[in-house]
Amino acid sequence: MHNSHKTIFITGATGLVGSHVVEEARARGHSVRALVRKTSDTSWLDRQGVEKVIGDLEDEVALQKGCRGADWVIGCAAMVGDWGRLDDFRRLNVDALRLLLDAAAEAKVERFVHVSSLGVYEGRDHHGTDESTPPALNSLDAYTRSKAEAEVMALTYLGKGAPTYGGVRPDFPYVNDQLARSRIAADARHLPVSIVRPGFIYGERDRTVLPKLIDVLRRGRFFYFGSGEQALNCIYVKNLVHGIFLAAEKPEAIGEVFNLTDGARVSKRAFVGGVARRAGLSEPTRKLPLGLARTLANIFQAGAKLRGAKRPPLINKARFKFLGLDLDYSIAKARKVLGYEPPFTTEQGLDAAVADVAGKV
Repeated sequence: MHNSHKTIFITGATGLVGSHVVEEARARGHSVRALVRKTSDTSWLDRQGVEKVIGDLEDEVALQKGCRGADWVIGCAAMVGDWGRLDDFRRLNVDALRLLLDAAAEAKVERFVHVSSLGVYEGRDHHGTDESTPPALNSLDAYTRSKAEAEVMALTYLGKGAPTYGGVRPDFPYVNDQLARSRIAADARHLPVSIVRPGFIYGERDRTVLPKLIDVLRRGRFFYFGSGEQALNCIYVKNLVHGIFLAAEKPEAIGEVFNLTDGARVSKRAFVGGVARRAGLSEPTRKLPLGLARTLANIFQAGAKLRGAKRPPLINKARFKFLGLDLDYSIAKARKVLGYEPPFTTEQGLDAAVADVAGKV
């Protein structure tokens, strides 16, 4: 399956996920093209022998250039965060994705893999939730709202109209507005789209999440919300990349959405404690009662929004979801349809990720 040579156009190639997709693509002998901003440090990509297309996510000409002659397009770029204006998230995660989908449809690429997020599900406890559950119409935060809209829009490019989940067709007016701006007529959209939904991603070259977590642990400021035994939907970046390539290769993946995690239940306590131990720090023991954490998240978030705060409050709804809720999702579909078996355990992933981060702090 790995033998046929592909030209792959990747967005987000300088980020955590995109850089690992580049690495795997090169290891498999594929040619890689990456969308990079003029200001990006591309020294790592240059060492990988990557063809650079200069431009950003909103640069239609650059996107068309990247897609022209490409066999696969893998969209790893996104504005990520637990705080910010919905307009800003939509501009980069929905509007810009439409430009990429248009360019890919025009170039008639063989496969388009869109990296979404398990955050598209409703902000509640999850116990084995699978892909028949529709994305939440009212997300907890702007990021997850934009990712849900992006996903529904991407699936519309299959040319079969709006997608359904378990027989339910979610209605996102913003998506309809974007589709009305597409250069591609509805009946001419026949893009072979597949979507992967990773959980919380960690791994080498993580410049944000694990470094911040280690910093908070080092300063002794970490609290669990409740017992800390709730499930964390984590995925090691190399497991995610394994899933991305399966989604690109398997004909059965076209038009499908796949939850992806490390495949075993990992509690918040096991993950955070595992990070602390590997970083040579003491494991946190402090807890905030779950009900109090939920109340404070609502109060702090409302206050910060009223003030127009640029930075997130200490506790907000997105952080409550991450630390307070049970986030256990089924990957049975990925196992069955893609043959996805995570090559690495969470323990192995954390060994590599924390060693990499600790070496740079």
